Amino acid sequence: MVSNDPQFDVSAGLTSIRLRAIKFAALLASALLCVTAGANPGDDCNAQSFQRVLQPAALSIPAQAVWLNRQSLVWPGLVGPEAETDVFRLVYANRGTLRVAIGATIAGADGALTLMPGTSVLSETLKTRFNYVPSGARFDVASADLNKIPALLTAQVVLVREDQRGKVVQMTRVQVAGALDDLYQAAAQVSDLGVTVAVDHPQTVFNIWAPTAQKVAVCIYPTGRSAASQILTLARNASTGVWTSQSKHNLSGQYYRYLVDVFVPGIGLLRNRVTDPYSVSLNADSQRSYITRLDASDTEPAGWHTDAAPDKVKVSTDMNVYELHVRDFSINDDSVSSKHRGKYLAFTEFNSNGMQHLAALAKAGITDIHLLPVFDFASVPEHHCRTPQIDPNWPADSLRQQAAAMLVAETDCFNWGYDPYHYSAPEGSYATDPEAGAVRVRELRSMVAALHQTGLRAGMDVVYNHTFISGQNEKSVLDRIVPGYYHRLNADGVIERSTCCDNTATENLMMGKLLTDSVLHWAIQYHIDSFRFDLMAHQPRALMERLQRQLLSQTGRRIQLIGEGWNFGEVENGARFVQASQLSLSGSGIGTFNDRLRDAVRGGRSGDAGADLIRRKGYINGATGLELLRAADLVRVGLAGSVRDYSLLTHDGKCTLLADIDYNGQPAGYASQPAEVVNYVENHDNQTLFDINAYKLPPDTAPIDRARVQMLGAALVALSQGVAYYHAGIDILRSKSMDANSFNSGDWFNRLDWRYHDNYFGTGLPPAPDNAKNYAWIAPLLSNPMVRPGTDEIRLSRDLFRDLIRIRSSSSLFHLVSADEIRQRLVFENVGIGQIGSLMVGHLDGTHYPGAGFAAVLYLVNVSNSPQQIVLDQEKNRQYVLHPVQSSAYAADQRIAKEARYEPALGKFTVPPVSAVVFVEPL
Repeated sequence: MVSNDPQFDVSAGLTSIRLRAIKFAALLASALLCVTAGANPGDDCNAQSFQRVLQPAALSIPAQAVWLNRQSLVWPGLVGPEAETDVFRLVYANRGTLRVAIGATIAGADGALTLMPGTSVLSETLKTRFNYVPSGARFDVASADLNKIPALLTAQVVLVREDQRGKVVQMTRVQVAGALDDLYQAAAQVSDLGVTVAVDHPQTVFNIWAPTAQKVAVCIYPTGRSAASQILTLARNASTGVWTSQSKHNLSGQYYRYLVDVFVPGIGLLRNRVTDPYSVSLNADSQRSYITRLDASDTEPAGWHTDAAPDKVKVSTDMNVYELHVRDFSINDDSVSSKHRGKYLAFTEFNSNGMQHLAALAKAGITDIHLLPVFDFASVPEHHCRTPQIDPNWPADSLRQQAAAMLVAETDCFNWGYDPYHYSAPEGSYATDPEAGAVRVRELRSMVAALHQTGLRAGMDVVYNHTFISGQNEKSVLDRIVPGYYHRLNADGVIERSTCCDNTATENLMMGKLLTDSVLHWAIQYHIDSFRFDLMAHQPRALMERLQRQLLSQTGRRIQLIGEGWNFGEVENGARFVQASQLSLSGSGIGTFNDRLRDAVRGGRSGDAGADLIRRKGYINGATGLELLRAADLVRVGLAGSVRDYSLLTHDGKCTLLADIDYNGQPAGYASQPAEVVNYVENHDNQTLFDINAYKLPPDTAPIDRARVQMLGAALVALSQGVAYYHAGIDILRSKSMDANSFNSGDWFNRLDWRYHDNYFGTGLPPAPDNAKNYAWIAPLLSNPMVRPGTDEIRLSRDLFRDLIRIRSSSSLFHLVSADEIRQRLVFENVGIGQIGSLMVGHLDGTHYPGAGFAAVLYLVNVSNSPQQIVLDQEKNRQYVLHPVQSSAYAADQRIAKEARYEPALGKFTVPPVSAVVFVEPL
């Protein structure tokens, strides 16, 4: 049903008579909405507070029972009635007036439902979904009472156990998601949540899913700062739980917020003034949602309708990804106009140093720019953010830089952005005018179009595993509309926080829908070409696969999905569902990040601290003996795409499937196909590769050798089967001055220099919160002038990287599409007992393979400081020559053309120290 309630003009400047009339009309409207006398929704539209307590209810008890569906619930740990006369009831009070205490009778209830022992048949799907709930007593609502459940769920509800005297023996609240998902299954088919402006006639429709709300209204504001001009009440659809209202006006360009009257356990009946979870844009600092059609002219840059991504990626393994933060890209680039620095529009300045850098990468073969979060996040003030005052002349190992950065860390202009506020609206701090709702939409689209025009696809980092905050906090959106539903709860009904923040429950119907609707929105409305999912293993595999299908069917494009498959937290090992994790995505075609290759190349693990950062070396930076041989095997696992059933002769002489090689108690080979693996040695998390090498390489290592070692890491990614993923700046020796976690470290510790003058190593001790424990090891390194590179080393690294990308892009053999092809075409030489551990040798057979370009490829990666020679009998009398990129007069490393040799009669290869050399056999 749709409500057509009057629209009330309460704008300033009206005559006192008209104001009195409007006030009277508003009071009439509030009578429809309010349950508390004197609580005027017109006042709430404009109040300073984001929330009004209509009726306090301080009763606060754990939610240990769980609704399974509308009829059945389980009380974990409850074996059964201790006395046959015990009674179990759901008692409720619409306004939160319950008074419940152990040993007392219940007071203040509006009603109760007596429960029966659970005998209803549960579906296998339901059993699987709630398999994580500990065993206990199950109860059913009587069939005659089922029609009361929707209303009961809008009230204060407590499950009690009473003895024969009517005294409370035990009590708990009940977690509601199972009941809501059962009652409102039809909501999953609602296609117009949010605000919809009609095309051909004046009409604006508001839809919000709020099944537990008692009343809902919407406040309309002419601007992002003005008083409300209209209040509309919404009507509830009983089958979907969606509240709807229509205005017979085109409200485009205006703003809105909902007033939701909802009972919140432990607090009472509240009126929350809240933005829309389906907001497509907002004003500054996300105070009000914006009304628009996304095909409106002020939301589209010129030529948007003809924008299309370059046709570079046929399958996932064709992807060469460069991960980039919007602000990092240009805030330090004085070739960008000052008004665009740190903004979306910096990407439209094609002659800037940064865009010239990206254009060169595109020409070399980078296919995708993956942008760190560009959805609306909560941690950066969109008006009046602060800039720390840091003197570039402070000493390299000084504490003053980090102290200045941390002084304004919570109010400065920088954050990575992994703190979602509104999932489907662009971030405002990257817009030139964050107050104007249309501007951020248009400018983000302009950025995407500029990347496409440069020959790059646009990828997006998305974070659906948690929200910035939950509960009744001002910046909580979901939990203030449907309390206790959108987040994953523990056994007491408290929100899980294993992700660092408030975990969302994407296994719940409408949280899963919010995820899929949002991703589809970005793909369709912003032409996003690929997605990276933060902590993807906290989401169900089934949800991700459904999203894959929907993306293809609704866009007609194959949009690649990759993500972090880390297995931990309350969902670990499939505790709640089959996860979208490393070990659980076999056959899905969804890629996960490969920590096996990362750790083998870098050394140690991401959580290392203190002396372990120096002691635990990796394949490229000093591992020796057995440690080197073990690292070499894990590197080969990565080079083979980490496919489980590839067979490798390991350092101990055993022919072993990659799945049977150990990686910290897990199978090193975990993928069924190469598309399920994302190879990397550096991304935004943890130390940069340059900084980790600063720990591990000898302190007197020359800057030029540091550059060459860094490019060995990039080479091993470029030569690996699977998706290739690089962090912005890996090619120019990016340093964060040893910062292990720069998410909130400000611009100073996250800088990029597209002039190639500086990599910003030795620009102060990094922020204390994540690094102080390592200061004793960091400080001597930062003050060592031998570590910091100059322009020559940075430019060499840049050019070596581009050569590597050209080589990877030159042949489909470097990104084979299937495990079968990898098994048939990739052979490692120099393996088993007696191998030269510091020399990696791989052979790729190009016979009759589309796009191979060569009859064969032989790559050799020498991580030692000396030239290496190896005789390979099986490679005698071949026609090998250096890869054209490396034999070119323009090759970055001229040592290779001068020193690398192949002697056919002997099958002998010679390669320079610290080099990656590729030989090819022409067709």
